[in-house]
Amino acid sequence: MAILTRRSALALASTVATAALIGKSLAAEQLYDVSTMTLVVPPAPAPALSFQDGAGRTHHLVEFLGKGVVLNLWATWCPPCVAEMPALDQLASRVAERGIVVLPVSSDRGGAARVRAFYDSHGIEHLPIWLDPEGAALQSLKLEGIPTTLILNRAGRIAGRLEGAINWAAPDAAPLLARVIQST
Repeated sequence: MAILTRRSALALASTVATAALIGKSLAAEQLYDVSTMTLVVPPAPAPALSFQDGAGRTHHLVEFLGKGVVLNLWATWCPPCVAEMPALDQLASRVAERGIVVLPVSSDRGGAARVRAFYDSHGIEHLPIWLDPEGAALQSLKLEGIPTTLILNRAGRIAGRLEGAINWAAPDAAPLLARVIQST
């Protein structure tokens, strides 16, 4: 079961090769502004997704109905994902009081241990461990690559979509998310 399409794999390989060629740190990937979000009007139904928590228990996206959800699909081996995670961690700490949960779902095959080690080495403190090692969410959502983030409103419908590494730590990120999540 492939996690990335051939085009996405080539794009990732190109990013790594270009970064190496120009001497750019892979962690220095460009972070895009949250205003690049594509709004989904009207909000679309989310597929029935399942993923595991850090203890290996299966959970379903429907469990988060009534909350706003920032569903971020990522992996520890993905340079743009690595660049984005500290900002996503900051966002999680800022939006929890607004009833918004951040679900960083990793497609790493190394499981919780690999994600936990990544969190420890990158100072990630506010993000839980969520896993999708078989890439079922990527396939169900028909995504071409990671990182990709979907914003779900409180009714569990997809209200926004972002592709690429986002600067979630920007001052306008949390207010914009709150507005999108309030959409019906």
